[in-house]
Formats: sequence, C-alpha cells, structure tokens
Amino acid sequence: MGFLQQMLLSRCAPPLMFIIKRTVKKQNSHPTRLAEVGRLETIKLDGKYETGQLFLHRIFGYRGVVLFPWTARVYDRDLHSQTKPTQSTKATTAQPPQTTISQPPPINSNTAGASTATDESKSAAGQEYTPLKSSTNAAESVSAALKSQLSEVVNTLNSAVSSSTSSTSSTTSKLATETKSNTPSGTSSTSTSSNTSSSTASPSKDSNSKEIRGKVHTFYQVLIDSRDCPYIRAQTEAVTFLGSQDSNRSLYAIPGLDYVSHDDIMPYSSTDKLPLHHELFDKFLNHVPEKQPTFEAKDTLKSWQEKNHPWLELSDVHKETTENIRVTVIPFYMGCRETPASSVYWWRYSIRLENLGMMSVQLRERHWRIFSLSGTLETVRGRGVVGQEPILSPRLPAFQYSSHVSLQAPSGHMWGTFRLEREDGHMFDCKIPPFSLESKPEDPITGQPIKMD
Repeated sequence: MGFLQQMLLSRCAPPLMFIIKRTVKKQNSHPTRLAEVGRLETIKLDGKYETGQLFLHRIFGYRGVVLFPWTARVYDRDLHSQTKPTQSTKATTAQPPQTTISQPPPINSNTAGASTATDESKSAAGQEYTPLKSSTNAAESVSAALKSQLSEVVNTLNSAVSSSTSSTSSTTSKLATETKSNTPSGTSSTSTSSNTSSSTASPSKDSNSKEIRGKVHTFYQVLIDSRDCPYIRAQTEAVTFLGSQDSNRSLYAIPGLDYVSHDDIMPYSSTDKLPLHHELFDKFLNHVPEKQPTFEAKDTLKSWQEKNHPWLELSDVHKETTENIRVTVIPFYMGCRETPASSVYWWRYSIRLENLGMMSVQLRERHWRIFSLSGTLETVRGRGVVGQEPILSPRLPAFQYSSHVSLQAPSGHMWGTFRLEREDGHMFDCKIPPFSLESKPEDPITGQPIKMD
C-alpha cells in the first residue's frame, strides 16, 4: 500500500516541472509520509534516452536508470489482422496420437540440467526430467490437421526466422522438452514426432498466415531500484545466462535488471548523488553534476556490456491481443551446454501480460506447444505461471515473468495460449504469439556466441 504513490504536488513556471514524491510507511505514527524523489522531465517523442537517465516505469511504477539502448524488431500481430482478436480461442483441430510422459521423482541440483527445459513455474536450479521419445508408429500417424497447424505457425514466423543470424540447416536433434510445474496440480506433457518437410509445407492461403513484418523500436537495458523490487509485479532476477568458465556452463542470474520499451520511460532528474539503490549502480555510473543526465557510464559498464553482449542482446519482440489482454514475448538465446551424448541449446523468454480493459481477469492455466525443427512437437499444460495465478485488474493491469526452455537442436518455435477467467466468470483462451528460438554460432575457443553484424 505504501509503494511509489507518485503525486504531482507542485507545478512551477514554464518550462513545466513536477516534483515527484513517494509514500513511505512510518509505524506507530501517521500511516505514511512523503519523501521527494525528483522532478519529472519532458518525455522524448523522438531520439533516445542517454546512459544515466533516471526514470519511472510507466506500467510497473518502479524507479530505474538507463544503462544502454537496444534496437529490436517488434512483430505486432494486431497491426496485421483485419480485425483485432476479440473472440476466445478454441482448439478445432484433431490431435494425433501422443505419448504421455509421467513426472519422475524430483532431482535436486545447483544448476539447471543439461538436457531438459525448465518450465515457468520452476527456478533454474529446480527439478528436471527427460521425456521419452515417441514411437515410430506415433510419428507416422501425425494427422493432416496437425501438419496444417504447424505449417501455419512456421509461415507466420518466416520474417523472424529469415532475419536471424543463425542457420537452421544444422538441426539434428529429435527432442524438444519443457519440465513440469512445481504447483500441486500436475502439468501434462506429451511429445509427438513428425516429418519436418511435412511441417514446413507451402504457406497457407488463409489470411492469418500473412507474413508479419517487424517494426524497429528502441528498448533499454536498465537497473531497478532494489527498494522497489518487493512491490512490483515483475521478476527482478529475470536475466540469466550460461557461464563458460572452465567449461562449466552454470546458470547465472543478474538481479534487478530489466528491459524497458521507450514508450514506458517517464524520465526524471534528481540532485541526489545516489538516487538509486542497486549494487551495480556506483560500479557502472559516475555522478557528474554539470551534465544532463547527471550520470555517465564508467569503463566498467562498457566492458561489462561488451563481455555479456551475446546473453543480453534483444533482437525480436512479439505481441498479440485477445479480448483486451495483450501478451508480449521477448526470447533470448542463452548458450549451448555440451554433454558427452549431445549438445543442449538454452533460451530464456520474458512474457508480459497486460489488461487493456476495464474488467479484472485471472490467469488460470497455460498451454504451450514447443516445436523443434528436427521434427518433434512437445505439448505442455499446467496451472498458472511461475507458481502463481495472477489477477490483472484496472489498478494492477500487468504481470511479467521469465522462464527457460532447452532443445537438443539449434532452433525451434514456441506458441500457445493462457486460459483466463474474467470477473463475471467468463473463461477464454488468450493467444501467446508464436516466436522462434534461434541459436548463435559460438567461438570454439571461448565458447561464447559470435556477434554477427
């Protein structure tokens, strides 16, 4: 109740400036008091914000600072639809025979497994399992309806795949997996093998299979004020990558790091020499009072950006809206973990759900399809996400989380639906826009992805 209730308390003479204040709880006295944060600045309609710019997040309300920009391609399916999706999504195609995979006993580990994919309800160091391969008979009995569905999804991803820097011709694995939920209710997972050439048949003539063109948009790598982390509805340790020290590809998490769209930046200034609480703030930024913004990058930030560029790079963003619920997906390649038996490729994906309507909704279930270009389709169902069933209300309209997936192939696709329940009891399926999982070529000596121009 006492988090970042920003109030415009005073308006000065032109140019207009606003003092930002935040509410602070005080026990055994008045319930709150006001503390000054800074002064709002003019929002930039053109150009980019510079390193060191302080801001408030337009949706989540947290305080942050800009580290550096990323240029991404945004694939917004709403802009390419003749009518925006407003009807609930229901499965209409027949399902092929599938091999059901039961959940094995949990395995405790300090790092993520080398041949599994972690579901959003699990941490990177959580339980893991290896699904069984489907039989040859199951592969041969894949229905024409499923082939058509896969063809449509693959074709809608053509523009994203063609812009990727990695090749998809070397796909050799025959397994795509995602692990089960930690929640008490079980998560079902099925795997079906299909012929790759059938799955990538000629484009459908249906209007929904039109190529989605990406528009260039600016995003920012930012630090989040640690004082605000407990109050925001977004994971604050969502940026993860595979380390390469001594060939031990352990999973690392960077706390308090986020990606923010240019449109979500509300810039402000502060006279405080340490306006943000984050362990990396004074290591990355110098206070320069005579400059605007008053913080500039240190050499440590520049070297950190260069070293971790392959794991941090944002290139594609996918959006789609169903019944006023907008889903935004950002995939990231994390690296490849080598084992004696195979190579396992890992990705992280960040998802934001935003309620654009006036009625509250609650996320009840998730339904994922994970397709490897080697020809394997994995289906995952479960309750909620990351162990939660968040409510999206007009007061708190957004929820953001990250999860991981692995394939024993260098590329694949993901898509699916969220089952949501409206406050009037109406249930509907909200589409998760299809997105590609593309790896990057790695340096054989350092094991790090090679940056491609």
